[in-house]
This record gives sequence, C-alpha cells and structure tokens, in this order.
Amino acid sequence: MKYMIGTRGSKLALAQAKDVCFRLQKAYPEHSFECKVIQTKGDQIQNKPLDQIGDKGVFVKEIENQILSGEVQIGVHSMKDMPAHPAEGLIFTKAWKREDPRDVLILREKGALSELPQGAVIGTGSRRREYQLKRIRPDLKVVNIRGNVDTRLRKMEEQKLDGIVLAAAGLHRLGMEDRITQYLEIEQMIPAPAQGILALEILEGDTETARLLDALCDGETEAAVCAERGFLKAIGGDCHVPIGAICEKMEDGKYQMHTMFGNEDGTKLAFASVIGEDPKQLALGAKEEIQRQLSEDVMSQVALKMDR
Repeated sequence: MKYMIGTRGSKLALAQAKDVCFRLQKAYPEHSFECKVIQTKGDQIQNKPLDQIGDKGVFVKEIENQILSGEVQIGVHSMKDMPAHPAEGLIFTKAWKREDPRDVLILREKGALSELPQGAVIGTGSRRREYQLKRIRPDLKVVNIRGNVDTRLRKMEEQKLDGIVLAAAGLHRLGMEDRITQYLEIEQMIPAPAQGILALEILEGDTETARLLDALCDGETEAAVCAERGFLKAIGGDCHVPIGAICEKMEDGKYQMHTMFGNEDGTKLAFASVIGEDPKQLALGAKEEIQRQLSEDVMSQVALKMDR
C-alpha cells in the first residue's frame, strides 16, 4: 500500500516528515511512503504573534482536513504545536522516542546568558520563554519574532538582536547543533508540553496504520506525552498563556514532572514539581498544586479566555 504523509513545508517540518518516512520505509519495505507538503494558515501569516492569529490549530488544520478527506493517511507535526485535543475524527498514535526537549540560546556575539549586557534584546514568539527568561534576567528586553529557524536566524542578524531562543530538538533534527550557544537546563527554562516529540496523526478507526506506527513507539516518551499533555488539558492551557511541562523517568522507575503556568501578562506565575508512577495522576497532581498557588481570580480569567 502507498501511504501519503502530510507535512508543513518548512525545512524543519520536512526534515521531521522525511525521517518518519525513512523509518517507516525501513520497517515496512512491503509498503511505500511519500511526503506531501501542505501549507497552513500559520505559515502564511508571519508578521503577527501566534495569539493574534488564532490558536495552535493554525499550524495543523489544513493537514488534518486532508487526513479526513483521505488525501493523506498520516500527518506529522511537532507535538508541542498541537491543540490539547485532536480534530474530531482524528487520533494521535503512540509517541516515538523523544529528541532533546530543552530550549537553547543562540547568541549573536556573547558566549552565555550571563555574559549579555544589561538591557540585552532577545527574540522569541513564546510567552513561556519570555517570562522564564525574565525570571533569570529581569533586565532583558524581549521582542516578538516568528518564522522558521532560518528566518529567525536572519531576523536576529538584520535586527541586531543579542540572541534568540529556539528548541534544541529542531536544531538537532536540522543538523544545526553548532549554532547553539547555550542549553537552558530544566531548572532555568521548563519546556513546552511535549517539546521534542513528534505527533503522528491518523484517521480514527484506521487500525492498520495505527498498528504500523505504534510498533515503533517508545514507552518512556509515551508516558511523558500522557503526563505533559494531560497537564495541558487539565489546566486548560492554550497559546495565550505561558505553560510548560516536562516529565522524566527517575532511576527508581518513578516519573518526575516539572510544570509552570501563569496569566497572560506574566505577572503571576506558578511552578510545581510532582513525583509518581502514574502519568495521569502526575498531571492531576500538578494541576492541583498550580491551582493552590494561583488565586481563583487568575484561574477564572484563564477559563473565560478558553470559553471565548
């Protein structure tokens, strides 16, 4: 059978989809796999922050429509870009092994965050990254910057920014590790839920495709997806509010998850770390701890935002 794999057209999206295609072709030589580039609304609008053009679905809706219509059988996305729930009629298959989930700094001249001068300018389109950076260095000026990796690097040079923040996973997948100036450890910057994990999306009820994809899953990564995206769903997070979650397996076999959540302007942020054996319970435990820290007023504002 021939399987069409839908993907966005950026270098990173193509690299991800081609890797999926290669791994599937190697595992299942009796089938054929081909990538199809599909342009999304999020790719078409580059001059506005994400929260001004819609939710995370702006990067996936067109691909999902083609899965629903049968034009493609598999959609490949970055899981961190996916809404809390897949579109009606679609499902995510089990997760494959995670790439490095950390955020990184790419600095134009300096060699570390600590070397940046007072008032240095950093580019990012993420409130989660912005507010956590300012916890480390309140003096930093953070400006909005969007686009694919090459576009952000170009904008950094053109606008003479001191640096930008990107995901390590994307740079690794592009073979651009040499551009990384500094890895931001979890203690400094909690990543987005499911950062570094690919989302493989298929038609609900397509049991044969699910069987092929699930056979290549990674159990530890699947547990992390369950915990981190479970927290995202439980807390009601979207692209308008800063939210982070990272779940890692400990030496004793238990899991530890670090989370953060706040209001839109970053004036109230809460952090929680939970340990346990059940990823679903970790999600609920983190939610309860965050809610305990934040006032009911903040949580109600977020709920109203989600209802709009």
